[in-house]
Amino acid sequence: MSYHVVENMFLKAGIHCNGTQPYDIKVLNSAFYDRVLRDGQLGIGESYMDGWWECDAIDEMVEKFINAGLLKDAEKNFRFILNYFKVKLTDIGKPSKAYEVAEKHYDLGNKLFETFLDKRMVYSCAYWKGATNIDEAQENKLDLVCRKLDLKPGMKVLDIGCGWGSWAKYASEKYGVEVIGVTVSKEQASYARDKCRGLPIDIQLKDYREVSGVYDRIVSIAMFEAVGRKYFRTFMEVMERSLKDDGIFVLHSIIGRIPLGPAQSTWLNKYIFPNGELSTLAQLSKAVEGLFLEEAHHQLTGQYEKTLEAWYQNFNSNWPQISDAYDERFFRMWKVYLLLSKGVFRSRLIQLWQFVYTKRGIPKNSHSIADLNIAKFDAR
Repeated sequence: MSYHVVENMFLKAGIHCNGTQPYDIKVLNSAFYDRVLRDGQLGIGESYMDGWWECDAIDEMVEKFINAGLLKDAEKNFRFILNYFKVKLTDIGKPSKAYEVAEKHYDLGNKLFETFLDKRMVYSCAYWKGATNIDEAQENKLDLVCRKLDLKPGMKVLDIGCGWGSWAKYASEKYGVEVIGVTVSKEQASYARDKCRGLPIDIQLKDYREVSGVYDRIVSIAMFEAVGRKYFRTFMEVMERSLKDDGIFVLHSIIGRIPLGPAQSTWLNKYIFPNGELSTLAQLSKAVEGLFLEEAHHQLTGQYEKTLEAWYQNFNSNWPQISDAYDERFFRMWKVYLLLSKGVFRSRLIQLWQFVYTKRGIPKNSHSIADLNIAKFDAR
């Protein structure tokens, strides 16, 4: 009974159980079908971690699931409805939860991230225009952000969600700026302080709501995804009070075609990024309304798929270097996370955007709005 229900559900996406196409699922444990019916998306992810099924092209499989509307179908499930209201009651993004994503993800060990990231340890979408490898592509991205900020020597810059200090170090060395970097990860803070020693960079372990001071420029790369929709406006208010009147703020963030949070991403929320919520363009516009002028926006079409593929290849190749510290279930969890993410980007359910904001318009003696136009930075 459960086999036929699951098979018919998957067939809506053109996916067969035990079929011959690379995106078909090869079921290795017949209990898989009952688990999928009981636990939905969470059951699919957990059963892969447990070795109950295989697929040669998980990214293609995920893309097909999404484009066939199976995500919407899942929202009609009673368990989804219960989980949705549970999430609504947990107050995603509140200060007491700010450090949870670091404890469960970023503090897993720097060696883990060294196995798959570039040499600068950049954990966000790269910019592949003219690049032949992940190191070049990430340096392209770091410089792209610097150019959009129009950095000048001596400027004081706030880096919200500074990670392992990659952008701060690059900007300080190449553009001569002073950087205050903020992160909620102890591992990242320790690594960044060591890497940035000797430069005018101050790495602080704190929540974004605790920042003080006023800055010439602000940058936030791949951090807004952890703010929580209830606090989108709060985040922007903190950015507004922290930016000088003639300053520039660049936001680099994943944006959803629809609102996407823990209820829609049960497996990712439980195992990879707890309390993450992606904004839509409409939600972002509402959050900045009356606070910032949007001077430019840039959708980096196709860039994250290439980045995730590079990360996956590195992780797979370098796994033996860290396999003693993590078990096989962790390996399968991380593998499906990277490929699942690639598939979601391929479906265009989510996209990577960069936004340039000011409080009163582009500063004098800075680049013009024409310089910031999407055509100038088009990656395709």
